[in-house]
Amino acid sequence: MHDTMSKMKVAENHTEKKHGAFLHELFQKNRKRFSSFPDKKLAEDFVDEMFNFLFTSCEGKYDTESKLAVHFEELKNTFAAILFELVKKEDTVKKHAEQFFGQIPTIYSQLIEDAEAVLKFDPAAQSLEEVMVAYPGFYATAVYRISHQLHQQGIKTLPRLLSEYAHSKTGIDIHPGAKIGSSFFIDHGTGIVIGETTVIGDNVKIYQGVTLGALNVDKSHASSKRHPTIEDGVIIYSGATILGGDTIVGRQSIIGGNVWLTYSVPAFSVVYHKSEIKVRDNFNQPDVLNFVI
Repeated sequence: MHDTMSKMKVAENHTEKKHGAFLHELFQKNRKRFSSFPDKKLAEDFVDEMFNFLFTSCEGKYDTESKLAVHFEELKNTFAAILFELVKKEDTVKKHAEQFFGQIPTIYSQLIEDAEAVLKFDPAAQSLEEVMVAYPGFYATAVYRISHQLHQQGIKTLPRLLSEYAHSKTGIDIHPGAKIGSSFFIDHGTGIVIGETTVIGDNVKIYQGVTLGALNVDKSHASSKRHPTIEDGVIIYSGATILGGDTIVGRQSIIGGNVWLTYSVPAFSVVYHKSEIKVRDNFNQPDVLNFVI
């Protein structure tokens, strides 16, 4: 009995030492990795606060413009705190904050155009307010336009945190590096993927399950244009996949559902996937059908 207890004690000490060494190594590695990494939760809360500030700030929360101005300053302070974790330099933080918040009126105007496009073309949309509050495609577009501005400023990591947060909430994955024109309309949206080097013109409409992706995912091509160009006025219906950096969909074209496209099409094209569906009388079968579920 005594020998058994001694062996158990030795085993426990060995395990504790092993765990202690692992925890020490983990602490050192993570401290090094994330020493210049933004607070993920703070970043997510910030983008939600920014969205609510722009589009739902008068839902009884603010009864004066001065209170709205105070909240705007609070957003600036939060942004500065997030950014400081990345760059550790107050002058750089100040420069980026001024540039970013200087673009907020432009971003807001772009998003109003996006919301108006949804209201104009979606028969189910009843008001601009409904689009802003209830449409996941509009939320994903809003986070994209915010994260794209940060991406343009050369800010690392934070734009991807924001875009992936929107992805997790809406099922819509838009890389902040993509370039998207005005009056962008996402209908339904679940399963949409828009790659980093995608270029989308004005007045484009995209439905659920669309992929604008790359033909080549080799790391050596990371700096090249890997994703398609979608020109003005194009409509892409659900389930379509368009791949390749050299692929251009000409203006005012219509891409049908479930199309797989890896080459360019001229302006005013209609591209569709032809499938055959047969329907026959269920009560006039030549053979007995056995269904196993």
